[in-house]
Amino acid sequence: MFSDLSGIEKSHRVPRTKMTIMNISINASFLPHTDAEASLTFYRDVLGFEVRLDVGSGQMRWLTVGPAGQPDTSIVLTPAITDPTISDDERDVIESLMAKGSYGAIVLASMNVDEAFAEVEARGAEIVQEPMDQPYGLRDFALRDPAGNMIRIQQRG
Repeated sequence: MFSDLSGIEKSHRVPRTKMTIMNISINASFLPHTDAEASLTFYRDVLGFEVRLDVGSGQMRWLTVGPAGQPDTSIVLTPAITDPTISDDERDVIESLMAKGSYGAIVLASMNVDEAFAEVEARGAEIVQEPMDQPYGLRDFALRDPAGNMIRIQQRG
């Protein structure tokens, strides 16, 4: 009998492990900011989020915000480019992507997308896309925060 030298056949089988469902939830998502005060004003005054934590000063300022009544869900707004190993060229690329809304993004949900749109538009948000029914079955709209992060708000349920 010839042995399989290709490595395709396994000489032993790895026993299957039993998978269990873990009780994991999303606690925080991180988005970069380029101006802490502008980001704070946007998330608090335009989106209506509560400020949960404000740490640091100047450009080295981390802000934790989240929807009222949902204490276990937060967005942490972090200084955009603080890593000292990032080159000037890399910094330029990151800043360019942020300005275009192609670097950071998050999807939020609302019980009434059209009302949410009217409210954030009245509060001065930079609208990227008005509410529309998407071909994949959701109704949503898009806006950007002061750092350029793309925010989509979709119809819940």
